[in-house]
Amino acid sequence: MIQPLRSEAEPDVPVPEPVPAPKGLGATLKSLREANQFTLGDVSARLKFSARQIEALEAERWDELPRGAPLRGFVKNYGRYLGTDVDVLVTLLDSQVGSTGARPIPMSVPASLGAADLSVQGEPVHRPWGWLIIILILLIVVGFYAVERGWVPDTWLVFDWLKSLKK
Repeated sequence: MIQPLRSEAEPDVPVPEPVPAPKGLGATLKSLREANQFTLGDVSARLKFSARQIEALEAERWDELPRGAPLRGFVKNYGRYLGTDVDVLVTLLDSQVGSTGARPIPMSVPASLGAADLSVQGEPVHRPWGWLIIILILLIVVGFYAVERGWVPDTWLVFDWLKSLKK
């Protein structure tokens, strides 16, 4: 037995018209916030951003907001809080502001480095010679101080000039 569709069974019930999706990231976030019945204060307390910054984001006043990764993180956290797909929000953000993703930093190796100075990945090898020299000097200074204070037994002092340092 096949049941009739709802519109055929109840022809007098008005069908709500679909609400057009808001244009832009700010309008989308504002409509989602209002649909969840969150106030600016609720969002501000949860996200740790000021209400002024949230208003600026919803009004798409980009000059009042941080740029790059902080803005991207702000939008992602706001989207998670509102329970929506953050990838769509980031795509909207990128289409309005430009790419906010991390940009690779080109690394150039100076021409003066030889093959022995480069690691397998092509980065310079940093040898710890400077640190070793500093540690060695500190050990010598501490040793002379210990001899001068008399903290070292006479049997350890094999050179006569070390014994002359001892008081």
